[in-house]
Order: sequence, then structure tokens, then C-alpha cells
Amino acid sequence: MNRNLFDADHDSFRAIACKFVEREVVPRLTEWDAERLIGRETWRAAGTQGLLGLLIPEAFGGPGVEDYRFRYVFTEELTRVGATSLSAGFALQDDIAIPYLVDLGTDEQKTRWLPGMATGDVIGAIAMTEPGAGSDLQGIRTTAVRDGGDYIVNGAKTFITNGIHADLVIVVARTDPDAGSSGISLIVVERDAPGFTRGRKLDKLGLHGQDTAELFFDDVRVPANNVLGTIGGGFVHLMERLPRERLSIAVQAVGAARAAIAWTLEYTLQRTRSANPSPRSRTPNSNWPPP
Repeated sequence: MNRNLFDADHDSFRAIACKFVEREVVPRLTEWDAERLIGRETWRAAGTQGLLGLLIPEAFGGPGVEDYRFRYVFTEELTRVGATSLSAGFALQDDIAIPYLVDLGTDEQKTRWLPGMATGDVIGAIAMTEPGAGSDLQGIRTTAVRDGGDYIVNGAKTFITNGIHADLVIVVARTDPDAGSSGISLIVVERDAPGFTRGRKLDKLGLHGQDTAELFFDDVRVPANNVLGTIGGGFVHLMERLPRERLSIAVQAVGAARAAIAWTLEYTLQRTRSANPSPRSRTPNSNWPPP
């Protein structure tokens, strides 16, 4: 199977991504699974190589690359070696958190947060799911109540990807209890905000190295200028950006499936050659998996 999806620029980017994966990722896979956490040094190494924050405009420290095929290439190189935990964390950063900030943030917010996200020094998360609300976001109970120039955030979130490491969390909160879906807003809570704490680093059936956490907000005072987008517009903001999130999940799934097929083929050919060596007939197809 030959693909014509990529051009020479993507191939050059793949070479950089491949070297990063072999040097920074492969030797640490077992450690990450055991620790259930990926070290921040790996995020910074990816940022140094220009592999993070591709969508961030040049004015805010990124390359301003809108061609999603570059993200596809990096995801494919990570899933090729089974680094799905890292792929999920990077995807949360580049395909979810950063697009929200690029699309909805003010210049002040972008200047404050995006440069660090491009270098891997700032890790982002988005907090939607709650103990009693998941797929039905209209059922969320986390609240953000206006108090002068601030909002007071109270509530709990769970199953939050990058939750342990996150330096900023886009919190989905109810700002008007009587407005239904029009009463939901997005508010960015930063790491050191008093009253913001992290609970368990959750065990999971898969993605063991990916930190997934509970988050708690107890009278967390957040400046009003940390509101992302429009007050009451949070539900619409979420729906508008779900397609990119779904695309990201699909790319990771395809990459993982391709890797599984390649590993199976390699294993089968090795067993076949061991049972009945025949170099002429047992040479693996060098075009699989495709580049």
C-alpha cells in the first residue's frame, strides 16, 4: 500500500520526529508505564525539536502551521513504537487545549500562555467530565460565580488527561444555573490558584503512562480575564471544536492499528522463517508498513 498523502516537507518533519522518538521515547516506555506518568523533560525535549504547538502563530512563539498532516506524521511516529500514552498527552495539548486558546483567546491570554506551550514548559488540559456528568455536558455541576473582578469556581472533575502535569486547565463551568446550555462558560484555572487541588492519578485499562487525574476546585478565585471566549458561550465553543478532537482520536487509532498490523506481520514472518527458512520467499515486504 503506497500513500500520496505527504510531500517532501512532511517527510523531512517525519525524519525529525523519528529521531526524537528513538532517542527520547523508546528507552522510557517501560518506565512511564510503571510510574503512570511521563516526565516533563520529554515535553521540553519535544518543544526544543519544534514538535509541539504547531498551530501556535509565530507572534506567540510557534510556527503557525495549520496543515494537520504534520500532526498526523508525529502521531504516527509515536504510535509506531507503542507510545500511545505520550501521543494522547501531546494530542490533548496540540489538538484540544491550544486550538481553544488560538481561536478564542485574547492577545493578552495568548501572550501569557502560548509561548510556554510551544516549548513544552506549559502543559494544558481541559476539564469537562465530572463524577456525575460525562457525555451530557449540560449536566455539569461545577460553578463559576462572579465576585467583583473575579469568578469563584467550585466543583470536581474526573478522568482529566494531563491532569497531574497541567499548568493551566480550561474548566467547563456553569456561570448561569438557569440558562441551560447557554449558562456554560470556559474559565482557565492556573496551577498555583489557591483552592485548586489534584486528587488521584487514576489507574486505567490502557494508556498506563498517560497521567489521568481527578481535579478539585474549592472556592478557587480566578480573574475575570481568564474567561475564554464569551460568557455563556462555552457549550457552543465546545461543539465547534469537537471535530478536530474527533479527528485527533481517529488519527491515533489508525496509527495504533497500523503498528499492530506491522508487529503481527513481523512476528508471523519470523515464526515462518524459523519453521521453514527460505530467504527468497520469506523476505518481508519492504513497503510495509508504508512510510
